[in-house]
Amino acid sequence: MPGVRNLTQVEATERARLLDVTGYDIKLDLSSAVQPADGHTFNSVTEVRFRCSEPGASTFIEVAAEALRSATLNGTPLDTGGWSAEKGLTLPGLAAENTLVVDADFAYSTSGQGLHRTVDPVDGETYLYSQFETADAQRVFACFDQPDLKSVYTWHATVPEHWRVVSNMPVEREEPAAEGCKTVHFVESARMSTYITALCAGPYHEVRDSHDGIDLGLFVRASMAQHLDADDLFLVTRQGFDFFHEQFGVRYPLPKYDQLWVPDFNAGAMENFGCVTHAESHYIFRSQVTDFEYEQRANTILHEMAHMWFGDLVTMRWWNDLWLNESFAEWASHWCNTHATRFTDAWTTFLSVRKNWGYRQDQLSSTHPVYCEMPDLEAVEVNFDGITYAKGASVLKQLVAYVGMEPFLAGLRSYFGKHAWGNATFDDLLSELESASGRELRKFAAQWLETAQVNTLRPEVVISADGGYERVVVHQDAPAGHPTLRTHRIGVGLYDLTDGRLVRRDRIEVDVTGERTELGALHGKPAADVLLLNDDDLTYAKLRLDERSMSTVVQHIAGFESSLARALCWTAAWDMVRDAELAARDYVALALAGLPAESDINLVTATLRQAVSTLVFYADPAWAPTGWAELARTAKTAMQAAEPGSGFQLAWARTYVSAARSAEDLATLRGWLDGSNVPTGLTIDTELRWSLLQSLVANGRAGAPEIEAELARDKTASGEREAAYAHALVPTPENKAAVWAQLTGAEALPNWRNRALLQGFAHPTQVELVAPYRERYFATVAQVWANRDSEPAQEFTQLAYPAYMVSEDTVAATDAWLAGEGHPAPLRRLVAEGRDGVVRALKAREKDTQSA
Repeated sequence: MPGVRNLTQVEATERARLLDVTGYDIKLDLSSAVQPADGHTFNSVTEVRFRCSEPGASTFIEVAAEALRSATLNGTPLDTGGWSAEKGLTLPGLAAENTLVVDADFAYSTSGQGLHRTVDPVDGETYLYSQFETADAQRVFACFDQPDLKSVYTWHATVPEHWRVVSNMPVEREEPAAEGCKTVHFVESARMSTYITALCAGPYHEVRDSHDGIDLGLFVRASMAQHLDADDLFLVTRQGFDFFHEQFGVRYPLPKYDQLWVPDFNAGAMENFGCVTHAESHYIFRSQVTDFEYEQRANTILHEMAHMWFGDLVTMRWWNDLWLNESFAEWASHWCNTHATRFTDAWTTFLSVRKNWGYRQDQLSSTHPVYCEMPDLEAVEVNFDGITYAKGASVLKQLVAYVGMEPFLAGLRSYFGKHAWGNATFDDLLSELESASGRELRKFAAQWLETAQVNTLRPEVVISADGGYERVVVHQDAPAGHPTLRTHRIGVGLYDLTDGRLVRRDRIEVDVTGERTELGALHGKPAADVLLLNDDDLTYAKLRLDERSMSTVVQHIAGFESSLARALCWTAAWDMVRDAELAARDYVALALAGLPAESDINLVTATLRQAVSTLVFYADPAWAPTGWAELARTAKTAMQAAEPGSGFQLAWARTYVSAARSAEDLATLRGWLDGSNVPTGLTIDTELRWSLLQSLVANGRAGAPEIEAELARDKTASGEREAAYAHALVPTPENKAAVWAQLTGAEALPNWRNRALLQGFAHPTQVELVAPYRERYFATVAQVWANRDSEPAQEFTQLAYPAYMVSEDTVAATDAWLAGEGHPAPLRRLVAEGRDGVVRALKAREKDTQSA
């Protein structure tokens, strides 16, 4: 991780024992941001006040600057000769009370880490925003950059006169500065960790409201103001505050709550205390979208809001509890979405989108317990994964089922009350939950949080001659390398087929323990057409259906009234494909038969994406063209049958665009782009135009002239990103060589361009074209990793990996690289995960070939 200190847990523990940080005063001169010639760096002067429990001791402070002008400790200049961005600055001979002043020049970022700078191509205006998690506050001011050294912060920012500046707290005053500039002074902040402090600046468009005594703000770049649907954003925000206030029993503690949608953001959003940043490209909709996108946006708003309590008010002590921070927000956002917004089926989306992410991550060679020790920051950087978020949230959902919602909330309220403004651990939370519920939870926690991988639950069903259940046994198994058999609190649903509908006749709740659990409560009951384990999705486990139930589901999956029941069956089928228990062509057939009748847009969207992935990775290459043709034909038919202008029409149209391979289908796409034979109700708007063009480019039916013409129509930051992606797709050896040279060159690309080129470099239709780059990837990945910031380095490692080259040769090349010496552990992990995907795909393709 170039440019910052790789802080270890041991160092952080010792420094926290030694110090109490009482305040920061931070002065930033950002007037250089609008000057292309000298806009590379900005000046930052930090005054830090702190106590030391052992006068005479020494410590260090992080200063990831370009140049250190001066540093004084208690009025005495420090020797800065040993300073570097990677080492920090040594602070010797501490007093009981200390004042440190550091004057340094820091670099504006284009990687999305630190203080990111971007210029809007629409109007030439410059925008800045900060992103400090995991430990990038040190890229903007001198700080003790670890979660448990909380403090208060007073920000001062000198900026161009027409700019707005937003931070964690309200503005105290503004005053004139140098010509054409002003200095904005902020109120001293509440106590918080360095990584959730924030400062954003630029000519942002602002909309304000208030609710329940909280001042609310929405911000977006001026050129995107026309797309800011403030009414919907405020509605979800108000609904979230009302719900969390009632449930948590603790009010949001700051006077204002600002949300900014910012360009080039690496993640979905970031929970800066009172100054939340969201990815503009994900959540500001320039074109028609479906309710899938609206629900995802609402979920993200609520996820970050939940962090105001869990993460910001009470913060993890060290990154070992990152999982709890993210898992809680993940669980709470879906819980709130279900009960407080119009997205009442949010748990279905959690299963079909988020939980599937967790299942996938948990079955990689890099699987790890939900709770695991984080020795240093480099280990943390690659742990923002499906286990940390989705599996952890699933465990919390299981914990709620295990202790009951009211005891869970009682424990949570006590936890907030005891640890507000401080730091805590999962053990602290567990103690409060045990007190509130009266249940011993240490064994539960050890079983679920300190072990890795996922169990599979399979029903064994024996039906007597009179049609009743003679025996129903749930078999639980675990992978050989991770043999833990857990206790699962599950629902078991009995569904009968009536006039094409699958109606739940009965449901029982049981604890599944060990290898075999007999369901005695079902003995003698009439056999159902579908026996559904984990009904209502209480636990985290892969599911299988018995033969009778599977036969019914294949014919009547749309017959379930509950979208969650349908999602459980879709997920089971998806797991079976990935585990080489169901042939890819049979899964595609199931999807194409069942999805046109599916009424949940989230299930349609998620399952269609899985069908596409099945054809890319898991289908026999000899059969895959047939599968693509069937997918395109079904998508076109379903699109034409959908209500004109509906989200379902758009979802099926998007799938048709991505599935098109034949000359006839590509000609149809070309016609839509030119405005001919467009289905009634389908709007060929900006985003869909780019998708159409990109499909044509990938398949060799359009090229650079058409891309430039489209960019001329959409000369925006989004248009530049889409054009870069489209250019990378151009299927010629010369173009791929040029793209690769940019991705691996000495000069780091802006994060948006790096991502777009990586996404477009390889495509399922271009496997042979990019085959030479398998060898080049392994020759260069370590160098790219060493010379990039952590986010772009991870993206290159994952997206440039030759995942589409599903062959033993790819496995062998990966093994040869992994056998080499000296690769950093996080890099080795990501490369090994790429190998896992290829190995799984090989097994699935073998299954599909055999089924022929």
